Amino acid sequence: MSSSDARSSNAPAYLGLGSVLAVALCTLWLALVGHLDLYINPRYSVFTIVLAAVAVPASIAGLVVIARGHGHTHGDDADEHEHEPDHDHGRRGPGRGRAVRLALGGAAAIVTVGVTVSMLVLPPTTLSARTAQQRSVDSATLSNATGSEAAVSLLGSEGVDTSEYGVKDWAALIRQTTDTTALVGKQVRLSGFVVPGQDGSFTLTRFVISCCAVDAQPVGLGVVTEGGDRTEAEPDEGQWVTVTGALAANPDQSGDARIVIKAAKVTEIAQPKDPYEY
Repeated sequence: MSSSDARSSNAPAYLGLGSVLAVALCTLWLALVGHLDLYINPRYSVFTIVLAAVAVPASIAGLVVIARGHGHTHGDDADEHEHEPDHDHGRRGPGRGRAVRLALGGAAAIVTVGVTVSMLVLPPTTLSARTAQQRSVDSATLSNATGSEAAVSLLGSEGVDTSEYGVKDWAALIRQTTDTTALVGKQVRLSGFVVPGQDGSFTLTRFVISCCAVDAQPVGLGVVTEGGDRTEAEPDEGQWVTVTGALAANPDQSGDARIVIKAAKVTEIAQPKDPYEY
């Protein structure tokens, strides 16, 4: 076996182990700089970091083994195949299969390197208001976003402190409450980003992550101001705000949401360090 043939046959192994090493190093870097929670649910952080820490030496060891094996087999196989006739030469194009493998391997390597560099160099970004609109910000997505329905059903139990409820919690409670009149007048102070609605209203939105950012689902609560007038005061799309007010029946009877926040105050804020709910 020639040196070029040996390298070509080992290319998938090099690429596979190299990709594992790159992903593992990126994961550890994201954890080190505190950005890993922008990609996965924090409850999986320790597990992910441990796997990445194991994958780094394991993939390096695999690369070393392949490299050493290539060095030994090259010398041993050279004499063995030196005088063997090339019976397959007539059936295969000269180097065509090797060229295809190298081309595919090169393309995969470029993609891997590109993704790795972008994760390390580019600043991490959160899911946007446009993404929320594409994934339908409404109560219909809530069952997927909140995960366990048993845990959500406890939100309406007597004696539960609602002072720490987030957007997801209130949206879940509203969705699962048959008689929403009991919720009218409840005081809330919630933060999220703006997804514009109709007639000057907007939806206060948060993304809920069950496992990772890929499965993130948007949940939100409609917001109207006292009197329903939102002209110049309406925040821009994607702007993070804190809304203080009370739950009220939706003045738009044609709307899907039964309960909205009647806001007494809407304050623009910076995006929080942890923009997701879980």
